Amino acid sequence: MHIVADENIPLLDGFFASLGRITTLPGRQITRADLRNADALLVRSVTRVGAELLQGTPVRFVGTCTIGTDHLDLPWLAAAGIHVSSAPGCNARGVVEYVLSCLLTLAERTGLKWQSRTVGIVGVGQVGSRLATTLRGLGIRTLLCDPLRAERGEAGFVTLNTLLAEADVVSCHVPLTREGAHATWHLFDQPRLERLRQSAWLINSSRGPVIEAQALQRVLAERKDLQVALDVWEQEPLVSQHLAASCALATPHIAGYSLDGKLRGTEQIYQALCAFLGSPVQHQLEPLAPSCGVARLEVDGQTPVDHILERALRYVYDVRDDDARMRSMLLNASHAENAGDACRLGFDQLRKSYPLRRENPLLTLTLPREMPEASRALLDAAGFTLA
Repeated sequence: MHIVADENIPLLDGFFASLGRITTLPGRQITRADLRNADALLVRSVTRVGAELLQGTPVRFVGTCTIGTDHLDLPWLAAAGIHVSSAPGCNARGVVEYVLSCLLTLAERTGLKWQSRTVGIVGVGQVGSRLATTLRGLGIRTLLCDPLRAERGEAGFVTLNTLLAEADVVSCHVPLTREGAHATWHLFDQPRLERLRQSAWLINSSRGPVIEAQALQRVLAERKDLQVALDVWEQEPLVSQHLAASCALATPHIAGYSLDGKLRGTEQIYQALCAFLGSPVQHQLEPLAPSCGVARLEVDGQTPVDHILERALRYVYDVRDDDARMRSMLLNASHAENAGDACRLGFDQLRKSYPLRRENPLLTLTLPREMPEASRALLDAAGFTLA
């Protein structure tokens, strides 16, 4: 069996070597010629997979190590009889921690208390539901908007207009869809962006075209009270330097880029390929996963729990580091002879060379015995291991 895979997928040899020969390539550079003898294709979100790539090839299995599938032409793949698997929920924990770090940073910059803000979550699937559970555990009021779930008769959802009217923070976690009653392409157009509350924070870690970039630029020029954090961009890997400069936080599509999330995605696709082939699952993640990045912090019983929480969150992940790397790349690209190409290359390089990042459960907090149960509950809600 011949497997062609994005070179940025971790543990390819550990999981897939026993199934056949593996060829790795940069995700954006995989071509039909590379697949002329391939049986399976493993990708991440940067590879567009449809007739243009696969027609006339022997590929019969496509696995994407991501939650989203908008880079896959699912109708064509189904008609062509090609089996498709994704990795729902694999990076949900990492995205939640990205949003928490954005909240901490925006609070620091505005002087507003992040735990006192009402957070509206748009899209309540694997990521949105995990975020809602975490925020509620931290004592934060949340509003949920998911028309598809509401239409199924599920309770507890509000309309997008209601959410925009009441939420101090809007966090987007929708898939990118261009058709249907609830299409998300340019879901946040100029009229909706103008409805954001005074001093609102807008965070998008879903897909770039969910927010109309030019409309956002116009609104930010008029609304200095708004704080925007963008991890995804309408034309990525090309990023509008003007828009990035107007955002409070700008990062290169890495919200879910924790090592743990990537590893779970690889494992899920490995299991899916084994099922497709009718082969037994021979490998599990735990023996293959690296142990690096695990840490322990001793907690002083005299320190307020809010300070402990913020220190621990930043210890595991600090969005300010990614924002600084992104802005440095954009500055360097702006001085290049071809700024657009330099930006595209720089954006992909930031993702390819992304530093090691683990998740909150990998940090153990050693707590004093006298710590109140309510304080312990807050730290537990954030996902830390308590001892």
